[in-house]
Amino acid sequence: MMSVRHFLSFMDCTSDELLQLIHRAIELKELRNRGVIHEPLKSRVLGMIFEKASTRTRLSFEAGMIQLGGQAIFLSPRDTQLGRGEPVDDCARVMSRMLDGVMIRTFAHSTLTTFAANSKVPVINGLSDDLHPCQLLADMQTFFEHRGNIQGKVVAWIGDGNNMCNSYIEAAEQLDFTLRVACPKGFEPNATFLARAGDRVQVVRDPREAVAGAHLVSTDVWTSMGQEDEAKLRLETFKDYQVTRELLDQAANDVLFMHCLPAHRGEEISHDLLEDPRAVVWDEAENRLHAQKALMEFLIPHATSA
Repeated sequence: MMSVRHFLSFMDCTSDELLQLIHRAIELKELRNRGVIHEPLKSRVLGMIFEKASTRTRLSFEAGMIQLGGQAIFLSPRDTQLGRGEPVDDCARVMSRMLDGVMIRTFAHSTLTTFAANSKVPVINGLSDDLHPCQLLADMQTFFEHRGNIQGKVVAWIGDGNNMCNSYIEAAEQLDFTLRVACPKGFEPNATFLARAGDRVQVVRDPREAVAGAHLVSTDVWTSMGQEDEAKLRLETFKDYQVTRELLDQAANDVLFMHCLPAHRGEEISHDLLEDPRAVVWDEAENRLHAQKALMEFLIPHATSA
């Protein structure tokens, strides 16, 4: 048995491997647009465990697996013993004997690390409370398509220091760009990620300071799943952190705007922002499909013995 590779964070790949994945995602997108059939994962099966609901994550993994010649099985909390108290490690031992890969979208990041430690097949993080690395692959693919290599560029994150922000920090570390995070006091990204990234990441309070000269500006909803009871407080706390056309005007002339969606117009973005030509959110959303296909093509064939 070859050693199993997982993708729980950007740190599970080398910088070169991440660049290879990004370029491969662009190639796979071109193949699909030309109508070329490419099925390296024929007869392979991906299990998809969803403890958190999602539109884009389910569609992109399921469609991606089918396009690669394989199949995907959707498992909600009602469909697995995980939701009824079976230990995560037991679940991993059983499921990984029947599947060729597992994608998990969950709350606690420890669910992923425990599952991966007991799995015979690759485990992919479809989102956890700590990180969202698949979204970052898609974001980076989108930047490369529109602007080329992100190395040496300036990226601004505006709003909550959440799992997306943590993944941007890891991307800054791995792909060698500068990240400025603008967030209210008490909503900073995880201190562990900040410490590891060192001077590549700067935390500021003023969004204008963060976006000054930035080549990429990104944001996310102010209230994530599981935080609904904090919604009123968050609306008040983040009111000065809305990304508008005027804020983007402070950035570089060729700035791109991204949002992982779903977007709450009138909250973290102005009502008209997604119609701005600098916004590339629809390309970004589509690229979840292509980036994850590149990832599955990279991980799954190497996981089984010859």
